[in-house]
Amino acid sequence: QVQLVESGGGLVQAGGSLRLSCAASGRDISMYAMGWFRQAPGKERESVAAISWSGRSTHYADSVRGRFTISRDNTKNVVYLQMNNVKPEDTASYYCVGDFRHAYVTTFPLEWDYQGQGTQVTVSS
Repeated sequence: QVQLVESGGGLVQAGGSLRLSCAASGRDISMYAMGWFRQAPGKERESVAAISWSGRSTHYADSVRGRFTISRDNTKNVVYLQMNNVKPEDTASYYCVGDFRHAYVTTFPLEWDYQGQGTQVTVSS
């Protein structure tokens, strides 16, 4: 059974930074595409970023491109989301997701098989 556990969320001021982590257990995720999506109350789910198995290919939503960076450490079975210059509109629950059918990001938004429980990010103005 795959488990994806997010951490690193919290309260941050606008213009600040946060790094989210997603630790996987129960499965080696090094050969699969991974990603992050977010959802704020009353809003639609938004795919934020995705990364190929090697980390060489990344994809971003227009709303975060240039501010967020997705990366991974396959030796640790972890995926990261570095969030810089955050804005109040980035406030949401952030979820780590895995596409365990593909090594590459075949579509963006990513079509995933598993997701974590989420971590809350709140950006104050």
